[in-house]
This record gives sequence, C-alpha cells and structure tokens, in this order.
Amino acid sequence: MKVLITGATGLVGSAVAKKFLSENHEVFTLFRAGSDRSLLTGIADRLQWVEGDILDLSLLEKAIEGMDVVIHTAAVVSFVPRDRKMMYKVNVEGTANVVNVCLQHQSVKLCHVSSIAAIGRPDSRKVLPGQDTVLNESQRWEDSPENSEYAKTKHLAELEVWRGVAEGLNAVIVNPTLILGEGDWTKSSTQIFRYVYREKPFYTEGLANYVDVLDVAEIVFKLVDSDISGERFLLNAGSISYHNLFNSIADAMHKKRPSFKVKPWLAGIIWRVEALRTWLLGTKPLITRETAQSAARRVRYDNAKIKNALGFNFQPVEKTVARVSESLVGKI
Repeated sequence: MKVLITGATGLVGSAVAKKFLSENHEVFTLFRAGSDRSLLTGIADRLQWVEGDILDLSLLEKAIEGMDVVIHTAAVVSFVPRDRKMMYKVNVEGTANVVNVCLQHQSVKLCHVSSIAAIGRPDSRKVLPGQDTVLNESQRWEDSPENSEYAKTKHLAELEVWRGVAEGLNAVIVNPTLILGEGDWTKSSTQIFRYVYREKPFYTEGLANYVDVLDVAEIVFKLVDSDISGERFLLNAGSISYHNLFNSIADAMHKKRPSFKVKPWLAGIIWRVEALRTWLLGTKPLITRETAQSAARRVRYDNAKIKNALGFNFQPVEKTVARVSESLVGKI
C-alpha cells in the first residue's frame, strides 16, 4: 500500500509514519522546506520525501497521484491571535485542497486527523453547575464562547471532509483528545512534561482527556485498512484531573509535585498579564484566555464508538506517562 502523510514531521504524523513502515507499507511524507525532522530520526532513509505544502494545489495533485491512502495530519495549532489568519488558511483551505485532490482519485482513502476541539463545546451557561459534561460523536457544533478560534478552524476543516464524503469520497475522521507522546517538549501537548520537569508549582482545576500517540497511530492504521467509511471517531483513553496527571508525570520524572491550585479568577489575571507581556515583547504567551478556560472545564469524552468498531483497548495513562517521561528525560 502506498501512503502519503501530510504533517509527517509532527507528533501524530511521525507516529503514523512509523506504524505504516512497521507494517511494510511504502510511506511518502509531504514536508515543508526547513521543517524539523527530528521526530523521524532512525527511519528517515526509509521514507519517500516530497517537499511541498498543502496550500500548493498543483504540487498536491502530483503528490497524491498513485496513492492508496492519504493521512492528513498537517495543521496549525495556536491560541495566539496573530496566528489566526495562517491557521484558517492552512487548516481550512489546506484541508479543502486535500479533499478536492482525493476526489479526483476514486481509489484513494482519506483519514483526516482532526481534533477533539472540532466537535465544539456546549455553552457553559447550559451546563448544570457541579456536573461533568459527557460528549460523544453525536455532539453537534454550536456557536459558543467556549469554542476557541483553533476549534472553529478544525470544525470548518471537517465540513470540507464531509462535503467530500457527500461527493463520494472514501474517508474517515478521528478526533483525538490531549495527545501524550514522545515529541518535542517545546511544542504542542508534550510541553506538559517540560512544565512538570521544571517543577512549576501550579496546577489547575478541570479534567484532562488523554490518548497515547501510539494508540492514535494504531487506530488510524486499522481504520484505513478497514471497510469503514463516512464515520468520525473520538479518540480518548480516559479522563484524569490535571492535578493527578501532573503528579503522575512528576513521579515518573522524579520531580517535585505541583502543589498550588490556580483558581479561575487567578488564571484570568495571569492570561491578561501574559497578553500584555506578549504585546510588549513580541513573544508567544505562556497562557492565553482560551487555554486558561480550557484547563478549568470538566468535560469527558465517550470512547465507546471506536472501541466497538475496532474492538480496541486503549493503553492506561500510567504506562503512557512512564514511557514518555523516560524517553524525554533520556534526551536531556
């Protein structure tokens, strides 16, 4: 099977590339010039490298021609206002390009790696105080102040995939929650491990919904190798309080546990201070209004659909944290 992966240099894309290689498939990786390939160290010479960008339609047409499978993981993830224009362009227009080219090749199956953010969140004013909100694949997007600009771009990207499905595209969508894996701990969700390693004293209220990057790669492989089409699946191994997650990482890294709980009112002050610092210095904020709000929510995601469809069992968080922590500390 010939597989093209967009965003292969990222956390999910690199794990997917390794999975398909382990199953002896021919893997092509679409990458931008100058991108960091460190997550593909050890397998780079087994990959077919295609330099380009999903915004370049003519290049994309050449890259997808002859492929059996396209795994679309490329996206801009940001909660910084100045990144919004590019985020909309890459996440929405880029996905539309991938869909349109795949439609030209009836034999291609597309797996769109979306985000849990794309299903949206109900307006907090509709949620009963003190109760957890449980969401599944039936959750319909609704305009809400709870949805970040990033979430909006991923929702619009999914609409492009559903348009493709309506036009005959063979496609599936996966929506991972917080992805834990051996990535660059200065980027994306892996920053959590660096935060705890540095023995920061703060933790927030709220629940973290998590999934191992190896489970994401395994599920993507199984879905494209199946007859399943026109479906979306939430990928969530479970829910854990941020306090317990931080404690688990601290223990695995032999670091001091965080002990100071940040109340919502304090988080509100912090993100405003960060916004001012960012404006003055031109740097990226450590915390934004959107990330502060997200960390305080109590939302759980039901994983029954993917478990039933594939008979899949997710890895326990303790095993994931131990493996990732050992890998990251070993690189210091």
